[in-house]
Amino acid sequence: MPSIKIPTPLRVYTGNNAQVTVSGDTIRAALDDLTTQFPDLKPHLFNNSELRSFVNIFVGDEDIRFLDGLDTPVEAGDALRIIPSIAGGQNVPRRIDQTGLKVGQASTIILLLVSFILNLWPLVLFVGIAQLLGALNSPYAPFKLFYENVLKPREVVKPNLQLDNPEPHRFAMGVGAAFNFTATLALLTGAGALGWVLVWVVIALANLNFWLNFCLGCAVYYQLNKLGLPGFTRSPLS
Repeated sequence: MPSIKIPTPLRVYTGNNAQVTVSGDTIRAALDDLTTQFPDLKPHLFNNSELRSFVNIFVGDEDIRFLDGLDTPVEAGDALRIIPSIAGGQNVPRRIDQTGLKVGQASTIILLLVSFILNLWPLVLFVGIAQLLGALNSPYAPFKLFYENVLKPREVVKPNLQLDNPEPHRFAMGVGAAFNFTATLALLTGAGALGWVLVWVVIALANLNFWLNFCLGCAVYYQLNKLGLPGFTRSPLS
């Protein structure tokens, strides 16, 4: 059976147990069993049926936010950890699947190149929507679905988890989406030259990120963080 390590601040709700054995074949089922055993713990983990924003669940060293969330499967013997965020989460280990990012960048480059060659503005719009859903961390983001459901299960590519903040990368995706939406509008209103220039800006930045691992949008995010702008709360991980 899986076990869940309880952080010190929450042990008062588990009879001072540092580790609890639970049943269930997913994270959700395991947490349901945990909160059934210790009902007073539930409001400290959940807001209705969703995890509270400051509660992080790890399976081994992997954050479930970068797996399948609460639907992440667990097996007998798996060691789960509950790690509450401290000071807004700055001290919690954070990881990004760089392979997932690379798939998104490669998809962006290929689709935008095809859209330019074939003069297909709907494809530019599709990439913009895909980037926006990625920026919102939507489970329906097309590039994420392609990676999680097609490439990764077939081991075409393998996950590459690295310490990093997801917020700057989502900001960069949002900027790319804005460029592509503006490009689509330009292409539809007769300003074709402007539209394709914007598309090529996105292609160039995606190539910079894919080949040289330099994320300009992330660099902008961190500069805005230094300036103390609201919403830009993450500083670079040391």
